Amino acid sequence: MTLRARLVVALTGIALLAVAAADVATYVILSSNLDGRVDATMTATRRGFEYAVAHGVTISCDALPRRGAIGTTRHSPFPLRRPPGTSLATQFVQLRTPTGVVVNARRCPAIIGSQSYQPRVPPSSAYLKLLHAHSGSIFATVPSTRPGGPPFRIDITRLPDGRILVQGIATGDNARTLHELLIAELVVGLIAMLLAAVIAWMVIGDELRPLDDVSRAAALIAGGDFDQRVEVDDKRGEIGQLAGAFNEMVEQIQVAFVARDHSERQLRQFVADASHELRTPMSAIAAYVELLDGRASADPEVLTRALTGIGDQTARMESLVTDLLVLARLDEGVRTVHHRVELVRLCARASESARHVDSGWPIELRASAPVEVDGDEGQLARVVANLLANVREHTARGTRTAVIVFEDAGAAVIEVHDDGNGMGPAATEHAFDRFFRADSSRTRTHGGAGLGLSIVRSVVDGHGGTVTLTSAVGAGTTVRVELPIAVSVAHSLADS
Repeated sequence: MTLRARLVVALTGIALLAVAAADVATYVILSSNLDGRVDATMTATRRGFEYAVAHGVTISCDALPRRGAIGTTRHSPFPLRRPPGTSLATQFVQLRTPTGVVVNARRCPAIIGSQSYQPRVPPSSAYLKLLHAHSGSIFATVPSTRPGGPPFRIDITRLPDGRILVQGIATGDNARTLHELLIAELVVGLIAMLLAAVIAWMVIGDELRPLDDVSRAAALIAGGDFDQRVEVDDKRGEIGQLAGAFNEMVEQIQVAFVARDHSERQLRQFVADASHELRTPMSAIAAYVELLDGRASADPEVLTRALTGIGDQTARMESLVTDLLVLARLDEGVRTVHHRVELVRLCARASESARHVDSGWPIELRASAPVEVDGDEGQLARVVANLLANVREHTARGTRTAVIVFEDAGAAVIEVHDDGNGMGPAATEHAFDRFFRADSSRTRTHGGAGLGLSIVRSVVDGHGGTVTLTSAVGAGTTVRVELPIAVSVAHSLADS
């Protein structure tokens, strides 16, 4: 069963219980009210009968009670009979002894139409105990003694002289009224339930329509269409909140899939580039080995050149593997122990090392005051070394380089600027990509494997900093590294 059907059944069931409770309450109240009116009528007429009994007037079934001599048994001389249809004609009267025997065996039946009816009065043992326990009268509803006769509402009263007065009024009209009420309640209740079910089906269907939209959207998304979204008018309701959460979830899944696809493309490109970079020195080494097998033993010059080439290609392959290992460790987020690092001294050592590697690129260090950060000194030294190596790889000999260290807006800054030929916008945009080189032919005339700036960006990102590159053809290149300043230094600056 669908949620819509279950809700309709539940709401219809609740409405049925409410209507049934209202019908029962109405029936009981009306029945009690009708019985109360009949009881009030018998209470009013009881006074006349009590007076007649107290003053010795015989109650005749053919005439109204009349006062006579005390103890007389004669009937009233007035020929005033109870005409059928009058209120008294529908009333049953009976006088009993304290033991329950009918006085003079007389019972005055209720005349309804042309038929006389009497109520089925309970045995005296059934009401004498109640009369002893209660003062006043006992009211009850009993059937007629004649099959098919009307029900009676009776009043059993103990008179002051101990005798029992039984009155009864036929309540056939009341029974018919209650029966008609019951039929009306059943019919109206059935119609109300049908209308309630139809209205509930329509309203609930309209309210649950967004859930259908969610289901359809989920099916389409499962098929690969991640652009599906659910539109809801009322975003503050529960279904609106569900639709909003669903849309947000789909948005995150879509972003995750895009990121996964991008990562897979990067991985495939990375593997292809790494294979290409490793294949070149391995091919060169294989060529040198073949040269050694053929001519090296006869020509010492060829032997020297082959061994030198093998050593150069081996060193180049070792550098490439080392760079790949560093990138892999940085990508894994390997935790490093951070210490206080003074950047001016670190840049000075890196500049001196670069001069020892090749003094053909003059390096100038500019700094006005020490700058401290919290970080891994070895990784930060590699950042500066890679930037200086990048200058040597991509600029002509004699290109001047400036390494500038300073503080700017609460950040420690290292800028490496060269006055070389610079790069165009396309090369600048992809300068930090792995294995990227501006030379699309991938020759080895200039440049390394294209991992130096990638390592720089990974290290800086791991230290919570940023790195940017600005360049223009003929205007040189500037790489700016910003790192969070040391915590104690930042606090002292804030306090000052």
